[in-house]
Amino acid sequence: QVQVVESGGGLVQPGGSLTLACGVSGLRGDYWAIGWFLQAPGKEREGVASFDISTGTTSYADSVKGRFTISRVAAENTVYLQMNNLKPEDAGVYICAAGNTGWGPIEVFNAREYDYFGQGTQVTVSS
Repeated sequence: QVQVVESGGGLVQPGGSLTLACGVSGLRGDYWAIGWFLQAPGKEREGVASFDISTGTTSYADSVKGRFTISRVAAENTVYLQMNNLKPEDAGVYICAAGNTGWGPIEVFNAREYDYFGQGTQVTVSS
């Protein structure tokens, strides 16, 4: 059984930092992409960053390049999202997802390409 569990959200002032964690268990093999998505109120789910486990390739949305870093600690089965210089528009529920890449690359910022999702963790950016 695949489980995806996010943690690390909270309240931070503009310009501050947070690190989110995504614990994933139950995946078979390494042909998976782990993506972080932002669900802001009244907006569509937006891809923020992704990590391809088999290749180590990372991808970032333009809005977070230079501020967010996605990384993985294999021994912990955890993918981290380090978020620096947070802005009010970064606020929302951050959802982690796992998508199978065994049949080839997926559109890493397209939520429909993913198979398993966590419940999300709330990030609030406010002074």
